[in-house]
Amino acid sequence: MTTALPPHPHVPGTAGYGADPAALAAQYESITFADVHGSALHLYPPAPSRVLDIGAGSGRDAAALARAGHQVVAAEPTAGLRQAGQRIHAGLPIEWVDDHLPALAVLRAGGRRFDLVLLTAVWMHLDDAERAAAMPAVAELLAPGALLVISLRHGPVPAGRRMFDVSAEETMALGARHGLALVHHGTRGDAQGRADVHWSIVGLRAPDAAPHSPPAPVHSAQQAPI
Repeated sequence: MTTALPPHPHVPGTAGYGADPAALAAQYESITFADVHGSALHLYPPAPSRVLDIGAGSGRDAAALARAGHQVVAAEPTAGLRQAGQRIHAGLPIEWVDDHLPALAVLRAGGRRFDLVLLTAVWMHLDDAERAAAMPAVAELLAPGALLVISLRHGPVPAGRRMFDVSAEETMALGARHGLALVHHGTRGDAQGRADVHWSIVGLRAPDAAPHSPPAPVHSAQQAPI
């Protein structure tokens, strides 16, 4: 029997994710890293780079990046998912952290910076005010020239979840207000085959340390449904 765990205190966006973490972890692990990130992989930095996976869930993406030689931190506020990820990927050098949006207080307190930050199926759990607070917090964790990749779910809200209709355009504009340049905008179908769900992928680049570096070109991609 699975024991239902309450959402992380004061983190409304985790609603529904502690009810059956084992089933959720199995669902996440059934989808490949390439299926989710394929359209933007050409932008990901070479290993070994410092990677932060925010809302890492079962650690599927963190594990793939750790296997590729990256130094990976997986931030997951739902205890059941974090514990499942630690069991499933116990043999990999992933650093698990209990931290959450919008503040990311634990990570920011450490003064750490990352070359790649992932927000996979996370951003749409934040409301307007939370997104406005979260973007500068995330930007603070980006090293010069780092890549931020945000995937946005579009479609019906599952029962028991807290989710908002967040557009790619709004996300790009919010990133731009905090100095992040658009380098990728793609779309894909749902990796679980749900006909009423599709995804937007937004890639944002932090300013480079060199003041006269030319901006990177924007890449748009239409990925066929998976």
